[in-house]
Amino acid sequence: MTQESGGFAALGLHSNILAALTAVGYEEPSPIQAQAIPVILEGHDMIGQAQTGTGKTAAFALPLLSKIDPSKREPQVLILAPTRELALQVATAFETYSKQMPGVNVVAVYGGAPMGPQLKALRMGAQIIVATPGRLVDHLRRDEKLLSTIQHLVLDEADEMLKLGFMDDLEVIFEAMPESRQSVLFSATLPHSIRAIAEKHLREPKHIKIAAKTQTVSRIEQAHLMIHADQKVNAVLRLLEVEEFDALIAFVRTKQATLDLASALEAKGYKAAALNGDIAQNQRERVIDSLKDGRLDIVVATDVAARGIDVPRITHVFNVDMPYDPESYVHRIGRTGRAGRDGRALLLVTPRERRMLQVIERVTGQKVGEVKLPNPQQVLDARIKRLTASLTPLVSEAEASHGDLLDRLIADIGCSPRALAAALLKKATNGQALDLASVEREQPLVPGVGAPRERRERDTARGEYRERRAPLPLGEGRVRCRTALGTRDGIAAKNLLGAILNEGGLAREAIGRIQIRETFSLVELPEEGLDRLLGKLKDTRVAGKALKLRRYRED
Repeated sequence: MTQESGGFAALGLHSNILAALTAVGYEEPSPIQAQAIPVILEGHDMIGQAQTGTGKTAAFALPLLSKIDPSKREPQVLILAPTRELALQVATAFETYSKQMPGVNVVAVYGGAPMGPQLKALRMGAQIIVATPGRLVDHLRRDEKLLSTIQHLVLDEADEMLKLGFMDDLEVIFEAMPESRQSVLFSATLPHSIRAIAEKHLREPKHIKIAAKTQTVSRIEQAHLMIHADQKVNAVLRLLEVEEFDALIAFVRTKQATLDLASALEAKGYKAAALNGDIAQNQRERVIDSLKDGRLDIVVATDVAARGIDVPRITHVFNVDMPYDPESYVHRIGRTGRAGRDGRALLLVTPRERRMLQVIERVTGQKVGEVKLPNPQQVLDARIKRLTASLTPLVSEAEASHGDLLDRLIADIGCSPRALAAALLKKATNGQALDLASVEREQPLVPGVGAPRERRERDTARGEYRERRAPLPLGEGRVRCRTALGTRDGIAAKNLLGAILNEGGLAREAIGRIQIRETFSLVELPEEGLDRLLGKLKDTRVAGKALKLRRYRED
């Protein structure tokens, strides 16, 4: 059932969805998309056996968006996902594909976040619910008719859901939906438990099986850097100091990000330009020509704007923003390593994007090793190396052509040759002092994700490293508890607060200060009834990970 021509347009999708696909640069459907989309559009139940990274999210999102009625302010599509991270990823995909469909709303429903905003979105009539089973059952306890209007159900990564123990929750959810619904099940494997679900809850399902292709990019050296989102621009500037590149493409997700990063690069003296969907074709061609002939060295681009770029001198690709899927990642880094040359690809990864990094490694069949931010000494060494390289070719002939001038200047100024050479170096470097102290002042590090160990150790010695900060004084009648979840797990105070309020049954004022650190967090809870409360929270998960609150023993 694959489409040899016509791309997505030949599959019968809504015209507004096709417009959204064009905007994000999708041209040809993947095998799972080409086979699954017509089956789902026709209304059949379906079992899709496909690995993550084959494009299966679009395989169900695109046809289901084509089938919903935006004028009806009620839940019509339910996607069940095993983890918070996958639920957010799927919800983001639905939002991207429905951008040209006014009136379509998506809500992500998952544990570890406050119930209020989720309830509000559901009451306002979001047509698409993307949920983890546990949190959805919590909502059903409050409103048993929540799913009574669902017409289409998707179980995404069904085998993972069963591994996480969601079988009982799934049965509750099945019972809350109309029997007349269309049901689609995706799973990488089909063990007996999955087949049993299909036999019980699917009606004469069509079977589609797609083998994941191993994509290799052998001539491209790949690496990733763990970084917080607000550190990205500084991280790019730091990396450019030490990377020896000829030409480079930096990929970001939004048009505004292309402008912001290109401006930051230009301010630092790089020959950079933005490339996005708002740029006219003739201007786009001028940017590409400038990259080819060396008038530009860096282009900051969105995926759609970078289509068709083939510039042999591109030695580096920076994935400043994580791509939406592994196929986009492979296409991006394929801009380097061309014409038999080697290339280098760097991927900036925020704590919440670890899962997508694992998916990329699985799909490409290659490990994407981790690198650290260059420390100040490495930056200084790189700057001196560039200065040395610029002066070396001049030394052999400079004395013959400028020796007499040197002697006169020494006599006129009344200085030593060393003093004059230092003055000329200061002029050549625009007054930039090439020493370690100046580099450290200019590029302070934030301890945490990506911070080199040397700086972290200095901060520790000064008592500033946040993992070593003394806890704040306790509130009266409260005890401090500890969880091993922190910022590296994508945790914020509101996540812990929401989980404890919802699962523990406490009033907001009963919870004291919440202190989030990189590798752990501290929460103040009422001392009275603490053991009973910890028992209630025993199985609570936040961001897909066990909360495991314990009384904090302070030394």
